[in-house]
Amino acid sequence: MLKSYFVYILASKRNGTLYTGVTNDVESRVLEHKLELNEGFTKKYKVKSLVYYESFSDPESAIIREKQIKKWRREWKIKLIEKTNPQWKDLSSGWYHDNDLKNKGFNPGFPPPRE
Repeated sequence: MLKSYFVYILASKRNGTLYTGVTNDVESRVLEHKLELNEGFTKKYKVKSLVYYESFSDPESAIIREKQIKKWRREWKIKLIEKTNPQWKDLSSGWYHDNDLKNKGFNPGFPPPRE
């Protein structure tokens, strides 16, 4: 079986705080962020919604891409997200049992955008 590696971007809300990471198990890693299992940036700033990801067949390419995106200006990251996800939907919606997440204190999805 071919292993995949992922570069992902999480957001606190539409046009909110962004976090870029790399993993070989995007579903498990995003769940860790949602449940605030690790201390750090994403827990402090409530960055929990998956708004963008790319897959790679080798870890080196994924790491290079993650470093590239992390160096980008914020506006470039926003353009990257909006090219494939203009509504800033949580792409992990439906990956987990929402009731299980709610029982752990997590409310899936973004609040409605401010007009």
